[in-house]
Amino acid sequence: MVEKITDTWISTPKKLFSAAREACLVHIYPSGPTMGCRYPLSDRLLVIGRGEDCDIKLTDHSVSRKHARIEPSGDGYYVSDQNSTNGTFVNDKQIDDPRLLRDGDYLRVGNCLYRYLAAENIEAEYHEEIYRLTILDGLTQIHNARYLNEFLEREVVRSQRHARPLSILALDIDKFKTLNDSLGHLCGDFVLRELADVIRGNVRQEDLFARCGGEEFVIVLVETTKDGAVLVAERLREAIAKHLFRFESAPINLTISIGVASTVGEPGLTPTMLRKFADEKLYEAKRTGRNRVCS
Repeated sequence: MVEKITDTWISTPKKLFSAAREACLVHIYPSGPTMGCRYPLSDRLLVIGRGEDCDIKLTDHSVSRKHARIEPSGDGYYVSDQNSTNGTFVNDKQIDDPRLLRDGDYLRVGNCLYRYLAAENIEAEYHEEIYRLTILDGLTQIHNARYLNEFLEREVVRSQRHARPLSILALDIDKFKTLNDSLGHLCGDFVLRELADVIRGNVRQEDLFARCGGEEFVIVLVETTKDGAVLVAERLREAIAKHLFRFESAPINLTISIGVASTVGEPGLTPTMLRKFADEKLYEAKRTGRNRVCS
C-alpha cells in the first residue's frame, strides 16, 4: 500500500517508477567546494533548505529553513516551494504550484542553482555538465573568464596571421554596488542574469560573450573593425537602457558603460594588451558620465 499524506506521494511503487529513478541534481552555483556535487534522486521525498533535517542542507542565508521539496511520481519528479521567503524558480520563473522537472531544467533555491538531469545515460550527462562548469559562468550561463582567455588568444593569433580586424567590448553595469546594497544580492543576481539574456540575444553566433567577474563582461567581435564595434556597442547600450528590469514589484533603471578596443593584426599585440586598452576606454566612459561608449 502506498502511503499518502495531504495528497503527496511519500513512496512510489517500483512498477510506476522507471527512468526517473536515475535522475539527479547537479550543483552549479555558487562556486566553491560543492560546485559539481551530484545529488541522486530516488523514490522518496527530498527537502532542500537550511534546516538540520533537510536532505540537501544549505548554509546560504537566502535559503529558508525548509525551502523546497522534490517528490517522485510515476512520470518523474515534481518540485514545490515550501512558503519560502525568496521563492523557488525553475528556468528563472517562480513557481506557485508543483512543477514537473524536465531534463536539463535549472532549479534555483535562493542564490543556489542546480541542474536537473534525467537522461538514460546519466553518467555521460553528468560528466558533460561538469565540463560545462569549467567553461560557463554558473549564474548567467554565458562563458567564463577561463574560456574567454582561450578564445581571445586564438583570435588574436588569427588576426595577426591574416591581418584581419578584431575588436573587443568591455562592459560594466553602472552603479551596480549601489543596486546590490539597496535591494540585496538576490536582486543583483537577477539583474546579472537578465542583462546577460538581453545581450546574448544581440550577439552573433561566431562572437564570444563572457562574464569575467562581478558585473564585468567582455564581448569578442571577430572580423569586426573599430567602427563596426562601436555600432554594436551603441546598440547594446541602448538595448539595456530601454529594457524594463523588474525585480519582484520593483522597476529598475539600468545602464551600462562600454569600452572598445580594436586591432587589424598589429604584430606584438597580446590579448592582455587588447583587454587593457578596452578597460582603459571603459574607465573613461565611467569618468565622463556613464551610460556611454568610448573607443
